[in-house]
Amino acid sequence: MNSEHRLRKDLDIAKVLKSRKGVFDSACGMKFVKNDKPISRFAIIVSTKVSKNAVDRNRIRRQYKEILTKQLPAIATGYDVLLLASKPALKLDYQEKETKFLYVLRKSGLLKA
Repeated sequence: MNSEHRLRKDLDIAKVLKSRKGVFDSACGMKFVKNDKPISRFAIIVSTKVSKNAVDRNRIRRQYKEILTKQLPAIATGYDVLLLASKPALKLDYQEKETKFLYVLRKSGLLKA
């Protein structure tokens, strides 16, 4: 994922967290807010509540980042998006994570196709 698609600033992340728009599944959730930019920006949050082990959290983060990179052309532009992983994501394999992520994208209306 390019650096232009990363949501980095704490103020931007706090603004998305305060937004009321969100879609959640058992393995992942998504909060999003409209931005005034021609691109969408993303942040992936995997809390220590998911796993105390950093290796597990980073693996989940890497997998969601890869799925997001593959789906980036099909995602609507002009949004700041937070992907929130939850505890059941630990037990899912890559394909199941991809399925759940696509479901959340479709449900949120951010998937173009």
